[in-house]
Amino acid sequence: MGEGADGPRWAEEALAAVWERVRETEAQVGSRFPLYADPGTGVWKSTSKGSWTGGFWAGLLWLRALASGTARDREAAAACTGRLAHWLGQDTATRGLIFWYGTALAAGPGDDGAAATLKDQAARAALAAYDAERGLVPWGDAFGGPRLLARADGVPGLVPLLAGLSQDGKDAAYGHLTRQLALSLAEYPPRPAWRAAPDGTWTACPEPAAGWSRTVPWLLLGVVDGLHCLGGSGLWEAAEQLAVPRWAAGAELVPRAQDGSPEGPLDTSAAAIEAVALLKLADLTRVAGREDEAGPPAHRAHRILRRLTTAHLSANGALTGGCYDAGRGLAPCHELIWGDFFLAWGLAVLTGLTGPFTM
Repeated sequence: MGEGADGPRWAEEALAAVWERVRETEAQVGSRFPLYADPGTGVWKSTSKGSWTGGFWAGLLWLRALASGTARDREAAAACTGRLAHWLGQDTATRGLIFWYGTALAAGPGDDGAAATLKDQAARAALAAYDAERGLVPWGDAFGGPRLLARADGVPGLVPLLAGLSQDGKDAAYGHLTRQLALSLAEYPPRPAWRAAPDGTWTACPEPAAGWSRTVPWLLLGVVDGLHCLGGSGLWEAAEQLAVPRWAAGAELVPRAQDGSPEGPLDTSAAAIEAVALLKLADLTRVAGREDEAGPPAHRAHRILRRLTTAHLSANGALTGGCYDAGRGLAPCHELIWGDFFLAWGLAVLTGLTGPFTM
């Protein structure tokens, strides 16, 4: 398929299908939040509060509103974002996932400032939770288990959320990001989760295990946002350490949910996250005057998005083949709301609907 006026025609057609699925999802879940959907029936498992994924549904609605330009779609997105307020008072580093992705696209015609206020409140809550002694915002106890964890999925969203505050926020964002990188990149493959001991040491957690499909995509997303919001300060090296092996070694475009499990389920959501992170990295390298280095991440991002849309996108726009939790056998081959969101964002960048750093 050829190129359209605003981008690859295949990307425009895939994005149109995604909007159709968003309409179906909206009708199905009402005021609840979609989490994962059965690939056969398309029926969503939904939650009343949104869990850690609620911001991706709100963000998807904001992307749709950006595409349609209608007041009705903006109102639906704003209403969904307002329902995230429950998480302001919860002890969780996933405030970054919830509030950054749920609010960052809200500014625009007709915006009453409510989303910006919510984002500011969330950033201040995250800053208040910052543990200067350990150098990060702890994972928290909102979802049970030990509180003093450093987890790769506690990085994305939290970095730009904190960095939008005062210098104290920027310092906390940098500390949080670099603490996680120092821990995760101390091993290969990077280990996603570590537990703090009272004496200040850290112990690797068995779950999620090393080789988890979303470890590198989540970390890379946090690093490129850090480069954008905070500047270099050694982050270029981390970005290269995470990203270069992906194209240099010809890593699978859509990974297994757990590395080393060749018969295990795929995780299309990890691929979609990686594609967005690589589009951001390509943009940063071009801005930095490193044009020759922008090609590989951009090329791999395009290939990932093309593979997702040709091999894993249903006719009605559902990104199937995502794995919520392989270890527990939970939704191992399903449509995942964050997979839909990152696919839509990647396609929106390819078609010119938005830029890689609009959020």
